[in-house]
Amino acid sequence: MRKFFDKLKDKLTYDADREFYAKVFPGSVERKDLIKVRWMEESDLPTVLKIEAANYNYPWSENIFKECLQALNYYCWVCEEPEDNVIGYIIVSYAAEEAHIMNLCVDPAEQRVGAGRKMLIEMLDRIRSKAASVYLEVRPTNFKAINLYKSLGFNEIGIRKDYYPTEDGREDAVMLGLELVSKL
Repeated sequence: MRKFFDKLKDKLTYDADREFYAKVFPGSVERKDLIKVRWMEESDLPTVLKIEAANYNYPWSENIFKECLQALNYYCWVCEEPEDNVIGYIIVSYAAEEAHIMNLCVDPAEQRVGAGRKMLIEMLDRIRSKAASVYLEVRPTNFKAINLYKSLGFNEIGIRKDYYPTEDGREDAVMLGLELVSKL
């Protein structure tokens, strides 16, 4: 039931002023302020799969994304610009007051405009009432992502040995965690 109300909120929350000023006064609103985060729909999957394939040598399959969309304890969002142009997505699992970022990805052509940060901030705002902590794994060579996570308060909590597949075998993952403000 909660997902239903969150989806309804996504449809009703709209900042017409921001979009109006961007059209009437180009350059008056930053691009990052025009992107929004909303629930992922199955109709988003063709674009999501293209973004996934452009970023990873070992991308998730369409079936994995469909299973995430159907799972009750998974939250799937996309980040889009006006005109419904999906530029990124985030998938989070939730159980026992812990959230786990399973996948966060931005179209390579759209990176460095704030989409990843916007998705993370939105996700943290939405999950805060449900989770006491958030965890994720990241490749140790993904410096941009590590810097983004750390700038939002994530801390290194460990290493997962041989976590990611590579052409030469396996690569470790850096585990990051964030303790959220306790629920009142």
